[in-house]
Amino acid sequence: MGSFIIDHGLDIFTTILGLIYIWLEYRASIWLWLFGIVMPALDIYLYWSHGLYGDAGMACYYTVAAVYGFIIWKFKKTGKTNQPLPITHMPYSKYLPTGIAFLAAWGLTYYILITFTNSTVPVLDAFTNALSFVGLWALARKYLEQWFFWIIVDVVCTILYIQKGIPFKAFLYGLYVVIAVFGYRRWKRMIPKTT
Repeated sequence: MGSFIIDHGLDIFTTILGLIYIWLEYRASIWLWLFGIVMPALDIYLYWSHGLYGDAGMACYYTVAAVYGFIIWKFKKTGKTNQPLPITHMPYSKYLPTGIAFLAAWGLTYYILITFTNSTVPVLDAFTNALSFVGLWALARKYLEQWFFWIIVDVVCTILYIQKGIPFKAFLYGLYVVIAVFGYRRWKRMIPKTT
């Protein structure tokens, strides 16, 4: 038992941080970004050591993007009201650029993985990274639809982490799927009503 905990200590610790993170995201709390900085910084080593090089690279992006998300949530105000950024729907005008950004990120990440690493799951690793890239941007902008990106990412990551022997992260991402469904419903109720 002791050796199991030692072998999976970082996995367990980042899973605990991840549970706190998703709870704060569900509540639309700005403090999610603090955990969004610390957890992926630790995940860089965890993923790299398990051959998930795309996820390790994505954890670097998450760390930097969490700083961006915090700044947007803290300092971006809406119009003349000077209120914090509200939860809104993603504008239709963003769908095509977001889709293009996703496909470009998927292709680029896939190319990097097959060219410079010995990744055994380059297609799925690149897919989850590319979708996470746009998902984190949508979260920073407080778009309701960000939850759809995360549901897909979380399902695929659950499977990948089981295959790669990271059981606590697999459990965490399986739980993320459930929380993301409830998070979507909660955020939808939080969208300001327009008159």
